[in-house]
Amino acid sequence: MLGKIRDFSKSVDKLYLLLCITCSALSVLTLISWCMFNMPETYSFFNRYHDAIVQAFAAGMGLVMALIISRMDYHTMASLWPLHAGVAWGMVLLTFLRMGPFGYAPAGTENYSWIVLPAGLSIQPTEIAKISFIITFALHLSKVKEELNRPAVLWRVLLHWAAPVLLIHFQGDDGTAIIFFLIGAFMIFAAGLSYKYILAVIGVALITSPLWGPFLWDKMGAYQQNRILALFDPDAYDETMYQQKRGQISIGAGRITGRGLFSPDHHNVPESNNDFIFSYLSEALGFIGSMAVILLLAALIVKTFATGLRAPDSLGGYICVGIAGIFFSQTLINLGMNLVLLPVIGVTLPLFSAGGTSVLTMYLSIGVVLSVYKGSKKTLFYD
Repeated sequence: MLGKIRDFSKSVDKLYLLLCITCSALSVLTLISWCMFNMPETYSFFNRYHDAIVQAFAAGMGLVMALIISRMDYHTMASLWPLHAGVAWGMVLLTFLRMGPFGYAPAGTENYSWIVLPAGLSIQPTEIAKISFIITFALHLSKVKEELNRPAVLWRVLLHWAAPVLLIHFQGDDGTAIIFFLIGAFMIFAAGLSYKYILAVIGVALITSPLWGPFLWDKMGAYQQNRILALFDPDAYDETMYQQKRGQISIGAGRITGRGLFSPDHHNVPESNNDFIFSYLSEALGFIGSMAVILLLAALIVKTFATGLRAPDSLGGYICVGIAGIFFSQTLINLGMNLVLLPVIGVTLPLFSAGGTSVLTMYLSIGVVLSVYKGSKKTLFYD
């Protein structure tokens, strides 16, 4: 038994796990503080601290699942792609029904991407689909890597990339669609897509922008257009910019050391438990705490890329690049929203924002990275 524990300890990336656990612990503490001062005292303990309890439970269960997945061979996960892809995308398709528990949209959104579960819980299938997409796309790229830049091969890869992006766009969750697009971009670039294709696409896009630009703009909803326009003229869109302006004030109010995590003296920011949790953290912990959060996430991104670089094969490498793409793109967009550099598009801050599905998905992804790490350790020391 001791030998098995010792072998397991040697094969797991302990620093990577420590970074993840630190993020989750800080998230739960922040949500306890948020629930304490933003939920009615008359609520029962569970209802008042619902977000913090769900976050802690999801992180704990996710950690256990990550450790279990880390013992699996990622090649086996890839070979089982029909199973996990069928389940994940089957659930996504159920949201198009928009009836009963399927296709639920939270209040104030037009995002019908949720499935309601018993006990007041819900699940967002597109979060689970991220992992399946990364594994299947990595498998596809690993099989065609030597011929990727052949047109007959490339168009199939591009179709594999575009299909989930378009499906999620039609579902109404453009924020998640953008994340899928960026994940695919990271992976196909890592696979060696020729610069001539990249430059050609950029050139054609710029030349034809007077044609597709107005068409794309007209296809946006009025609220989406306003969110973009508001960035250039905030005073003309006070109602649209309310959340971001409040978040900006909250971030500035934290100054250097913050007002304290369990202080009642916080500005009211809509969704400060979720998409705008960074503004709450910034006010509580100040500039020092804000930088600590950014450095924690940056370290996770670097560690994920590093695991991909030392992976024993291209499949493991592409998987890690895709998962690093989740961390990087969601962190960049979420911080951009909070700092009023990007429009609000409903993207969570990885491991920090409230949301059981999001946290579980990240830990499942972490488990896959640990599986690749375990494979690289075997290659280095046992083969």
